[in-house]
Amino acid sequence: MFPLGSVLFPHQVVPLHVFEPRYRELTMRCLETDRRFGIVLIERGSEVGGGEVRFDVGTVAEIVEAAQLPDGRFLLEAVGRERLRVDEWLPDDPHPWATFTPIADLSPDDQFADRVRECIDHLRRLLALRAELGDPAPPATVEFDHDPEVASWQACFLAGLNPLDALELLQVEVPETRMALLRDLLDGEIALAESRL
Repeated sequence: MFPLGSVLFPHQVVPLHVFEPRYRELTMRCLETDRRFGIVLIERGSEVGGGEVRFDVGTVAEIVEAAQLPDGRFLLEAVGRERLRVDEWLPDDPHPWATFTPIADLSPDDQFADRVRECIDHLRRLLALRAELGDPAPPATVEFDHDPEVASWQACFLAGLNPLDALELLQVEVPETRMALLRDLLDGEIALAESRL
C-alpha cells in the first residue's frame, strides 16, 4: 500500500517519484510480481516518514512505466484500475501492507450516459472559467472516452477537486449517485470561480 496526499481514480494516470527506501522496496516487489499496489488517501500525517493515519477506501494502481535512477530512486507512471476497501491494516514491514476487498460498481441505469454527458458539460464550463482566471487546469476541450463508465471517472479526476471531495466520489458505489454528487460539486466550484471573476 502506498498512502498519498491525493486520491487516485480508476483510469487515472499518476506519476510517482519514489525516493523513500521503504517505497523503493515496494516498487521492486511490484516490478517483480504483478506491478500492482494500492493507493489510499492519508487522513492525518504526511507522505514522508511514516506514522500517517489512512483512509480505508482507495484504488489498485498498476505500474505501466518505470525507470530507476542511478541513486536508486524510481520514476513511475501508474494507472488506476479498480477501487478497494481495506479489510485490515497489517504492520508496516517496511512499507504499509493491508488485506483488501475490491469494490465493484452497481450496474448503471439507462440514463447513466446522459448524466455523464451533463457532468461533462458542467466540467467544461468549470475548466473554461479556471483558464480565464489563470488557474492551472486541463483545457475545456479535453477529449473524453466514448465509454460512459470510463468518461465518468475521467470527469471525476479532471474536476481537480480537493482530496476529501475526491474521496467522497471514490466511495460512492452507485454510478448515478456518483454523477449527481459530481454535478453538485462542480456547481459549487463553478459558483466559486464565477465569484472570483
